[in-house]
Amino acid sequence: MRHLLHAAALTIVCSTVLSSCVHPAMAAPVRIVDTIDVDTVPSWFPVGFCLLTHGGRQYIAYYNEQHQMTVGQRAIGQRAWQTAALPSKVGWDSHNYLTMTVDSAGHLHLAGNMHCVPLIYFRTAKPGDVTTFERCPMTGQEEQRCTYPRFLNDADGNLLFMYRSGASGNGRRFYNVYDVRMKSWSRFLNSPLFEGEGRRNAYPQGPIKGPDGLFHVIWVWRDTPDCATNHHLSYARSRDLKHWETAAGEAVALPLTLAQSQLCVDPVPAGGGIINGCERLAFDKDCRPIISYHKSDKRGHMQIYVTRFENGQWRGHPVTAWTKSVSFGGRGAMPFIGIRISGLDKVESGLFSITYRHRDYGSGGLVLDEETLRPVQRTVAVAAEFPKALTKPTIAFDGLSVRLAHDLGSLDDSHKKYVLRWETLDAHHDRPRDPPLPPASTLKLVELQRE
Repeated sequence: MRHLLHAAALTIVCSTVLSSCVHPAMAAPVRIVDTIDVDTVPSWFPVGFCLLTHGGRQYIAYYNEQHQMTVGQRAIGQRAWQTAALPSKVGWDSHNYLTMTVDSAGHLHLAGNMHCVPLIYFRTAKPGDVTTFERCPMTGQEEQRCTYPRFLNDADGNLLFMYRSGASGNGRRFYNVYDVRMKSWSRFLNSPLFEGEGRRNAYPQGPIKGPDGLFHVIWVWRDTPDCATNHHLSYARSRDLKHWETAAGEAVALPLTLAQSQLCVDPVPAGGGIINGCERLAFDKDCRPIISYHKSDKRGHMQIYVTRFENGQWRGHPVTAWTKSVSFGGRGAMPFIGIRISGLDKVESGLFSITYRHRDYGSGGLVLDEETLRPVQRTVAVAAEFPKALTKPTIAFDGLSVRLAHDLGSLDDSHKKYVLRWETLDAHHDRPRDPPLPPASTLKLVELQRE
């Protein structure tokens, strides 16, 4: 989940099991300019909140201490929030994140609190006014078991909505398109984008608009609710989100299915050590897609892999030489499974970095040469994304960590950014915890400035 933060993404420590490692150097510091308290929120389970900056105003969506869906707004420069409760309450499910967007007429759209339940979607009756949110339908089709809402825009700027219909191990992904003038939704595609055929479902990352102007999506398939049954890392791309093709430019018919073997990047089997969400997409200087992920090698040892589409095929290899296995499995939102990796980040010309957290080897990272995608022994400047004070828990309770929600909107000042900050325990398979529970956390809006 992009809302979750872990220390390996901030500091990179060498590990003796690697052939080379990152030696971090200081870069331009980031400082906290201001902090504004918003409300008290649950600290006993993690679930994603939303921050959206648009047109000199900021909008937030979160669950308050009583688990009530709540929205707020303020003008930038003002400290007071205007909040309103919406008729929806979350239980203990970490899947039930909140997401918002704004359409070209200024109306806000909000979706969330969904894990295999009927569609939960709100839209403002008045532009930019969170106190006028009203619950609305979309198409009325395949909206009884919804999960993973996402708003995005197509190449022409049209507002789209993506979600899964069904369940883990048996799901389909649909795209809707919004008509701003009619204030109505219809199907963007005549079929699902991903079709599980009643036997599996896809877990996509993206679509992401790349430096080549194309939309790229990567995914794994899963056969059952058990996260160990993820398999077959795959890739597709599109110019308009309607017509899709392979990395080689071969057109593929919709819906995308497991049977389309030309979309497969790495045929990792079920139980092969890949988990949905570990796969990350990056691009090299020639706009070629690179995918990083983890899986077990032939000896059963967990490794980090990178693969790139080169000369008509995907060419990949491990970049670690670990000698420990990491077995995992289970249903619901998983706590730390024993391995977690970042995506590839461009740290210098010709160099990428990737970081990890491993239950046996701790936290660390690698520098990879862009041409070979092999580890190199180099010292690189790694700019800390956040000040240490921001990521250090303040509640005295074992197991708490800091959560951050990044801004889904935009600012005119490229040196400034905002995040929402709060503290929670780790995921717990979407089940209630036995007491004692930590005290509620304070949700804060934090303004940051890069020097």
